[in-house]
Amino acid sequence: MRPDFEALPYLTADLPGTGERIRVLPEHFQVEEVPAYPPAGEGEHLFLLVEKRGLTTRALVDRLVALGVPEVAIGVAGLKDKHAVARQWVSIPVRYRDRVAALEEPGRIRVLAAERHRNKLKTGHLKGNRFAIFVAGAEADRARAVLARLAAKGVPNYYGPQRFGLEGRNPERGLALLEKGKGRGRPWLKRFLIGSVQSLLFNAYLAERIERGLYDRVVLGDVAKKHATGGEFLVEDPAAENPRAARLEISATGPLFGRKYFQAEGEARALEDAVLARYGLDRAAFRARRGARRPIRVPLEAWSVEPAEGGVWLRFFLPKGSYATSLLREVMKKNPEAVGPGVGGSARSRNEPPA
Repeated sequence: MRPDFEALPYLTADLPGTGERIRVLPEHFQVEEVPAYPPAGEGEHLFLLVEKRGLTTRALVDRLVALGVPEVAIGVAGLKDKHAVARQWVSIPVRYRDRVAALEEPGRIRVLAAERHRNKLKTGHLKGNRFAIFVAGAEADRARAVLARLAAKGVPNYYGPQRFGLEGRNPERGLALLEKGKGRGRPWLKRFLIGSVQSLLFNAYLAERIERGLYDRVVLGDVAKKHATGGEFLVEDPAAENPRAARLEISATGPLFGRKYFQAEGEARALEDAVLARYGLDRAAFRARRGARRPIRVPLEAWSVEPAEGGVWLRFFLPKGSYATSLLREVMKKNPEAVGPGVGGSARSRNEPPA
């Protein structure tokens, strides 16, 4: 049941990879949250744009709590780990404004902006993330060819290895929970572990579509997503919709199984059933989760490849919920988790609400 990230099919299998390493230094992996909306300039909450080095988002929240800000009053849009230079938004009530100066720590934490807003920042309230990643020893021409293909076809929206825990054991634990039923244990942990099984099945579904040549097209009964608006609809006429899929205006979605989500029909549903059967599961096993749909690919925007001494800089934007590791593995033709010091959560905007 353990996921094998390296065994997943590449969209760009015919293009050579760059190999080599990422995160030789923390400055070699930079990520910046792009907010869904600007702060209003008024209200009872203070939005802080914080740049951190060597700190997880959890550690940043703990630091605010230590300064007297109640944890329940702190808002973040996504999680970023410690092995990066990360710029992210955090919200606190305005009444704790006097704690902001004490939050800063030379070389580790800087507050770049502080603006008022009417609401607390909530998980997923961002447009996406802007990345700048240095790949040591990489060749610019190879990287450029891969990114050009991904810009035309979309980035495979695989869940990254960090979704599955140490040595990929979380799906095994989640499957045991599904087999036993409710059982005992902390509710948040049970949700997290079963969520890892949902993610494993999604990756398997996406891999199957790539292998069957169904990555950049839709089939009868697909639930498709409009990238411009986020709307979802059932595909009843694939021939009429596939020109839009070819232009990356729409994409098929894969299932995060649950009791209440937009269910596929026809050919698409049969493919989902085949993936479930491979793992000895059925839809009823996920009745404790709400469920959702996830696009099988995401647009790649604002990308560039810049040669530099010792390697290349990759710069790009990905929408929320997607993983930079999925792009990096296409470029490098290897699991970037295995060649960088703890790529962790900042390789992803871990910011979608649980399904």
